[in-house]
Amino acid sequence: MSMQVILSTQPASSAWGKNALISFNEEKATLHLADYSDRTSVQKAARKLQNQGIAHVILSGEHWQLETCWAFYQGFYNAKLDFNIQFPMLSAEAQKELDNRIQCAAFVRQIINLPAAILTPEELAQRAAKFISQTADQSGKQSAVSFSIVSREELLERGYHGLWQVGKGSQNLPAMLQLDFNPTGNPDAPVLACLVGKGITFDSGGYSIKPSDGMSTMRTDMGGAALLTGSLGLAILRGLNQRVKLFLCCAENLVSSRAFKLGDIIKYRNGVTVEILNTDAEGRLVLADGLIDADAQQPQFIVDCATLTGAAKVAVGNDYHSVLSMDDNLVTELFRSAEQEMEPFWRLPFAELHRGQIKTAFADIANTGTVPVGAGASTATAFLSYFVKNYQQRWLHIDCSATYRKTPSDLWATGATGIGVQTLANLLLIKAKQQ
Repeated sequence: MSMQVILSTQPASSAWGKNALISFNEEKATLHLADYSDRTSVQKAARKLQNQGIAHVILSGEHWQLETCWAFYQGFYNAKLDFNIQFPMLSAEAQKELDNRIQCAAFVRQIINLPAAILTPEELAQRAAKFISQTADQSGKQSAVSFSIVSREELLERGYHGLWQVGKGSQNLPAMLQLDFNPTGNPDAPVLACLVGKGITFDSGGYSIKPSDGMSTMRTDMGGAALLTGSLGLAILRGLNQRVKLFLCCAENLVSSRAFKLGDIIKYRNGVTVEILNTDAEGRLVLADGLIDADAQQPQFIVDCATLTGAAKVAVGNDYHSVLSMDDNLVTELFRSAEQEMEPFWRLPFAELHRGQIKTAFADIANTGTVPVGAGASTATAFLSYFVKNYQQRWLHIDCSATYRKTPSDLWATGATGIGVQTLANLLLIKAKQQ
């Protein structure tokens, strides 16, 4: 049996408590809102219903709109997927947008929540490629997607030394997805954007091993790769008509006789040498290979996404994605996109001074800060900047602090959130319109 859920701007009876958000009448729940566009209250109410063990609902009445339906889905979702929502009749355009959001957010949340025993590096690359191919087919762009997966020893042979060093300690060897979405049909078409995602399918910390509590959720360390894949998929479903390339840097960071060690030095294809001071700062090492490839495409702009630092999460919690860039105009466009999509992003500092805070005596740079008190998210961004030639312009680094919740909140279930998919999809479309 399903419970009907209706919206009302009338306050609940005092019998349900002061300013009650929900009241019940047999098989019907009423959500009491200040106004019918109150997405936050709808999401909170959905979470409350889910917490009460209600698994099947019908959204009824004339007041449901696209955004409130979406907010309800966000709050009602759980990692076990043991729920069902029957949505009301919306306009054809609104229904299509809702379906597209659910399709892409579900991909992101489910793949982040998967255990590492299932989602190996090559499996992540394969699933991402399949998802983008399917969204292109769905949008009538069947021939727009081509991709290759560089994996295992071929990475070493082709000079992807960061990915290889991080991932070689695991039986599940590393892989890189190189995907080209080119709906123009012109093989020489310019590239609008390159998207580079961190795809660490499990992070033990390596020899700088994490404590059990910190390691328990590290199957989610591929959240940046998932976020960018979902964002590109949504942009395609919304009508993206410009060329975009996706690079996913996928590896497991484990301890073994083959694993990389502190004091190792990696030399990248662009000539930069890196001393390893902490094997738990591995995400930036794999992203460096992706950024080198992305930069070579000469795109209009680059976005990389990664669950990169605990420092960013300390700064903004699980509630915002952190943005670091020297390009004020691009940051402004991102925040305008986030405002339109009603998603939370927050800017953290990145300046020239941070590039001097990762120097070391044995290589060009170290993979962690080398000053007594450093800004961890900023020095991580500084590291990445050594792999983007014009790092001061047209490059955004997003430290995905809001990707996953270890404990639930009044808005979100435990697990992946999907926050950021709409904003980044919208940014791609905004930039495409400028061409």
